[in-house]
Amino acid sequence: MTMIDLCIKSNHVLNVFSRLFEPNVLWINDGKIIATGESSAFHARRTLDYADQYIVPGFIDAHVHIESSLLTPSELAKVILPQGTTGIFTDPHEIANVAGANGIQYMIDDARQSLLDVYTMLPSSVPCTPFEDSGATLTAKELKPFYQDPTVRGLAEVMDYPAVSSNQPDMIAKLNDCLQAGRQIDGHGSGLSRHQLDVYRQHQISTDHEATTIQQIQERINEGFYVFLREGTVERDLENTVGAVNESNASRFAFCTDDKLVDSLLNEGEINDCIRKAIHHGLRPETAYTMASFNAAQAHQTPFIGALNPNYQADIVVLDDPYDVKIHQVIKKGHLISNHDFNTQPLSFAKNTMNFALSPADLQLPLNSATANIIQVIPNHIETKHLVEPVSIHNGNFCPDPSNDQLKMVVVERHHHTGKIGKAIVKGFNLTHGAVASSIAHDSHNIIAVGTNDADLFAAIQHLQKVGGGITVFANHHELATLPLQIGGLMSNLSYKETAQKLNAITAAYQSISRPIGFNPFITLSFLALPVIPTLKLTARGLYDFDQQKFIPVEANAD
Repeated sequence: MTMIDLCIKSNHVLNVFSRLFEPNVLWINDGKIIATGESSAFHARRTLDYADQYIVPGFIDAHVHIESSLLTPSELAKVILPQGTTGIFTDPHEIANVAGANGIQYMIDDARQSLLDVYTMLPSSVPCTPFEDSGATLTAKELKPFYQDPTVRGLAEVMDYPAVSSNQPDMIAKLNDCLQAGRQIDGHGSGLSRHQLDVYRQHQISTDHEATTIQQIQERINEGFYVFLREGTVERDLENTVGAVNESNASRFAFCTDDKLVDSLLNEGEINDCIRKAIHHGLRPETAYTMASFNAAQAHQTPFIGALNPNYQADIVVLDDPYDVKIHQVIKKGHLISNHDFNTQPLSFAKNTMNFALSPADLQLPLNSATANIIQVIPNHIETKHLVEPVSIHNGNFCPDPSNDQLKMVVVERHHHTGKIGKAIVKGFNLTHGAVASSIAHDSHNIIAVGTNDADLFAAIQHLQKVGGGITVFANHHELATLPLQIGGLMSNLSYKETAQKLNAITAAYQSISRPIGFNPFITLSFLALPVIPTLKLTARGLYDFDQQKFIPVEANAD
């Protein structure tokens, strides 16, 4: 008889291969499941009988940007491990756009402190397009050495479709290096046609998380993609897409959060939230839990995680209620997770990332026409609408009109003192007075701000430079609240509880200067600078029209 570490028994153990709950016994040693079923060959030092509970594999987030939580990897683990997430596939392209390869290494090093499995997908597009102004440029040569790290599992969301379709040498080198390392390539298919998706598949790009409709999902499934159903703080796509899943095609689906703030994680959950909502919308629990574990591992070609079978890592979630995802216990590599497992501190990050100079005059938006192209926010989505409306002009410059929700938005290049400043008009934030500024602006992460007047815009932007980055709310030239983000202007060096408290404070400050809105203003603002997402976006170089694939003037009738 062989002595082993742990034995777990239950009448309801999920078999992800049959998608059924069944009575079973799990024999665990050295962090792995070594056998299943009743056996007289083993004797366990500890036996746990969860007769009436449900046993499922640990949850896996198929695509997430840790930086969007505003936390470091080690601090994020304290939030999501108790919620059942035992592994994540993360794309650190936010910090990479600020600090290049050093930023990627920082995330890998900080993650190693934690029990959470953090699998890195190398940023494929830094910057995301050739006309972006990021803090770094990462070539295939700079990425290739990272494949020596076993926690690096592939190439992250390829969003530069023109580079792929035109066979640009550096992009093709990135794709080939990944495949030669035996790893997997994620896609980013927002706005792509069926023909363009076909081009991605020809280059062995195999996943997508940007589908927002049933039709888009069907196109991706037909092309052979794995599809990650997304539910983030702003990207609320799951309700509109989960109806595409059935028992025949379920093996092609997993869940992801993509971008989720710390307050959303604490209030709603992470992948447990995706599972709960999917079951509520009609998925069988057995199917939802399989998508949340085994399917994510399969999509990323990462063996021996995501199932409760011999030779698989013993990542286990014990549930009191499988329909409500009520968690009784989380077990990571055979270890029962408790509060004592989270005694870590974020690693330091000593790089100044606020390199710009600004004067009040720089914020003026000259207009020769009283009709303008305007960015319209779509609540709880990262896409925007293109409006054309009459606007107010004073002394030849755009004059914000809060009564009509026409506000000024600016993007200030913050990495290299280039002096580039993009200016545009936006609707949807419902500010009555004051301004908001942030050093989070996907994907280049320049300073982005929206406001009702230049004085508060200027004061808010200058304050961010003073504190080393973050999110701040100003009114009447005074600071109402600030969340400092001193790690690259993206992440807090505070605990998740302190970070959440400060996030709550800036949310309350925003509400004090705005009419009610039904979405998170900060993460919504951050995506208004991302030119690879439809339709109008603002970069430090100006207003970009995704549909036309070119910069356009703010004046609607300009040539």
